[in-house]
Amino acid sequence: MNDRNIPVTEDELHAYVDGELPAERRADVEAWLAAYPEDAERVQSWRAMAEMLHARYDAVALEPVPARLELERLERRPRQWLYGAAAAVLVAFVAGGSAGWLAHGAANAPSTFQSFTADALDAHRLYVVEVRHPVEVGGNERDHLQAWLTRRCGWTVFAPNLEASGLKLVGGRLLPGPNGPASFLMYEGASGERYTIYSAKTENGATQMRYAKTDKDGALFWAERGVGYVVSGVGADRDRLNKVAQAVYDQAEKSGG
Repeated sequence: MNDRNIPVTEDELHAYVDGELPAERRADVEAWLAAYPEDAERVQSWRAMAEMLHARYDAVALEPVPARLELERLERRPRQWLYGAAAAVLVAFVAGGSAGWLAHGAANAPSTFQSFTADALDAHRLYVVEVRHPVEVGGNERDHLQAWLTRRCGWTVFAPNLEASGLKLVGGRLLPGPNGPASFLMYEGASGERYTIYSAKTENGATQMRYAKTDKDGALFWAERGVGYVVSGVGADRDRLNKVAQAVYDQAEKSGG
């Protein structure tokens, strides 16, 4: 069978860039690229993007996926927390130190700000390194993305327009959050920098913006109408992060999200 007569698919082009193309198709793809300059230009741009992302994020690309971001935990997490908390309280009372234990636990439990920013920064660091699959739904399907995340999350999810900040919507995905589903949106700038918006239900009605930093990545957290938001990005440029977060906040307010 002669594979040269089989058209080259976009998946094969991506596999060629990633070095995952079967050896028997490599010559065919290279011949295709020589015959179709537009596809050759796309492949070159993907390679440039991959190199840029590797240079920027290789330090975190091989980190293990945090357990709290495993999708199978999405539904069972709140119930597990309830059972664990009930068991811990029972043990504390049996031990005779209930009051002291409860006070100690309250003092050492992570705050909403800490837990939200930790989850958001974990997700940010996990997905910004992805070239082929950074999101589940692409930015070219903005309406579908917003409707899908709104239906799954239970509040109005709005993907803001951040072009004034030099950022284009890459797309989004559904993640497990602290109290159920979480929305995760990704944006990208001209030089390959990526910013993300993580939102999930919170017990806080409303809070002011607060800043957190982990390694090279920074995050701004706030809550509004029972939904917590974290905008994450390049921590070294805090001024730009502030402007992006303010744009997200302003547009969310106008949309009712």
